[in-house]
Amino acid sequence: MNFAIIAAGEGSRLAQEGVAKPKPLVELQGEPMIGRLINIMLRCNAESISIIVNEHMTEVREYLESLELPVPLNLVVKTTPSSMHSLWHLSHVIPEGKFCLTTVDTIFREEDFKGYIHAFEKDEDHDGMWAVTPFVDDEKPLWVEVDDQMNITAFRDKGWDGAKYVSGGVYAMTDKAFPVLNDCIEQGISRMRNFQRALIKAGHHLQAYSIEKIVDVDHAGDIDTAEDFLNQ
Repeated sequence: MNFAIIAAGEGSRLAQEGVAKPKPLVELQGEPMIGRLINIMLRCNAESISIIVNEHMTEVREYLESLELPVPLNLVVKTTPSSMHSLWHLSHVIPEGKFCLTTVDTIFREEDFKGYIHAFEKDEDHDGMWAVTPFVDDEKPLWVEVDDQMNITAFRDKGWDGAKYVSGGVYAMTDKAFPVLNDCIEQGISRMRNFQRALIKAGHHLQAYSIEKIVDVDHAGDIDTAEDFLNQ
């Protein structure tokens, strides 16, 4: 299976809070976040890894260019206005078939991620599988509505009575999603969550896969939180 990482943000909040390194190079358990993700993907039998970084992150680009990987690394250097636009640029280099996309600051346990990837690889009934979590860590979470079989029925900006899951920022899908993505770009739609809504509207069948805990690194304090989580 193919994998992709969005690392195109500027990490401005971390910089404002005194973190000198670009977000993708912030270390967790002695590894840069982006390097940790790459190694996890390789251990999940990645056939290729596609990554987008912004034009100002020269340190990140140089780090990636220095790697010697056993699979193709498709590097896109482009400053984008949103994660949805980052995915659109990645769509031009991601090979056909199934792939898994994650943002660089999404932190999960490797064993949880492996279980999720295995579930998607053997699933033939859905167009995509979204990692969701009952652990609410994001400042503006995207709530995921599911039916009794964990089929995704809607994405919502606000929770509701009985809401259980928020998006974990990890998306497994196929290249069948790209025509919907192209339509979103042509219509001037922005934000990743609106692309996800467009998939549902277009009739794509998306499955939710629950992972107990996924955390985001948005602020300086989140680095220690993520480190503690992984060390538990």
